[in-house]
Formats: sequence, C-alpha cells, structure tokens
Amino acid sequence: MHASSLSFRLAVLFVIAGMAMGIGMAATQNHVIMPAHAHLNLLGWVSLFLFGIYYERRPALDASKLARIQVVLWSFGTVVLTVAVAAIHLGYQAAEPVAALASLLVLAAMLLFAYFIFRPARDFVPGQAAHLTPAE
Repeated sequence: MHASSLSFRLAVLFVIAGMAMGIGMAATQNHVIMPAHAHLNLLGWVSLFLFGIYYERRPALDASKLARIQVVLWSFGTVVLTVAVAAIHLGYQAAEPVAALASLLVLAAMLLFAYFIFRPARDFVPGQAAHLTPAE
C-alpha cells in the first residue's frame, strides 16, 4: 500500500473517532476532553490527509517504505497522545510523561516529513542520487 492510501484511510478513521468523541461530549454535556478531541482532529484528520495529498503528488516518494514509516509513526503517536491528553484532562496526571513521549514521536515523524519536503530532489528514490530536472 502506498503512503498516500494509508494516510487517507487512517485520516478517515481518525475523523470518525473524532466525530464520535464530539458527539459523546455533546450528549453528556461534559467537554473536559475537548483538548484531546482537538488533537485527534488536527493530527489525525487534517495532518494525515495533507500528508496523503503530498505523497500522492510525488509517486516515487509515495511508494517508498520510509514514507509509510512516517505515516505509521505519526498515526501511532497521534493515538497515544490523544489518549494521554484525554487522561490528563480527566485528572490522571500520571499520563503526562506518556503525552510527552508521544509528542516527541509525533515531532520525529514531522522531522522525517520535513526531510522529504526540503530534500533537493523532487522524486525520492532511496539509494539513488538526486535527479533535478531543469525548468522549461
């Protein structure tokens, strides 16, 4: 599976979970986990969908294992961070180190994505030299 397909599929799962959280908060009139809801929607839905668009526009990168690893790291970090943020806001302060570690995992995944963005070549092929095409 390409990184873009994985990103799109996971993004849809995250937005469904985020919508369910929102509906649950509305139904109970208890909005204490709103920060977790926001993290889930921004990191899980918006960011993953944007990653998917970027990967889809770069077919060589889209097919790379490293791009799929970035998506998986981001997604795992998002799940752990969302649960930890919810736990913190529900009064479980012991979840703070978990949130901190998950934040670092998400940061690492973003640094990997930044590498893809700032590398000089348009196409990403592991093990090959950069290939730049002159402007027409």
